[in-house]
Amino acid sequence: MPAQPSHKPLPPAEDRPGDTDTTDLRADARRNRARILEAAREAFAGQGIDVPLTAVARRAGVGTATLYRHFPTRATLVTAAFAQQLSICATALETALDDPDPLHGLHTLLEKVCTMQATDRGFATAFMDRFPDALDYHQESARAEDDLARLIQHAKKTGQLRDDIDPSDVTLLLLANSGLAGLPPDIALAASRRLLAHFLRSAQTRHPGPLPPPAPVGLHRIQHAASRP
Repeated sequence: MPAQPSHKPLPPAEDRPGDTDTTDLRADARRNRARILEAAREAFAGQGIDVPLTAVARRAGVGTATLYRHFPTRATLVTAAFAQQLSICATALETALDDPDPLHGLHTLLEKVCTMQATDRGFATAFMDRFPDALDYHQESARAEDDLARLIQHAKKTGQLRDDIDPSDVTLLLLANSGLAGLPPDIALAASRRLLAHFLRSAQTRHPGPLPPPAPVGLHRIQHAASRP
């Protein structure tokens, strides 16, 4: 099962083993930590964040004790493994807000996030699972929601989005898009692009361009994705 938030108070960030400042580690420890993170990203991308941590350690070529020394809980490993993707999402949102064309900014932002969701099964799950060990998650999440609402409101004021579009519609899009991560990456990407195009067509006031090509999926793909471990 996905890791759940702990009810125990967390120690300061500098004292948490999963958040170790790599500059304080020996060279071999830094290499082990890097190997663990790389192995975790690969394993999470292919099998989701519930993959046994023993399999991650094996893929990294380290012992389980070494993995737990760097990342004492699954949540700390998930948070560290996807920190870069979260940073990319945050930067994409800032870039979208600075775009003089708010609809273009929104499109670019959603395309980036949807692509990462659809092609990385681990990130898709972790993105929707709230990164429980990130101390500033709630603050960052609230700021992201506020910024997204500002972006949508700006697009409305310029007459590019319908007045009845709500930020929660983006949440619905991301929930639907996250389900594509169980498909082969090329099919998931094609389906994600098509889904995003449908969303933007329904949200815009002006006539949009043509849809991307249909994704090669059928109802049997739903059953196949649902049956994957």
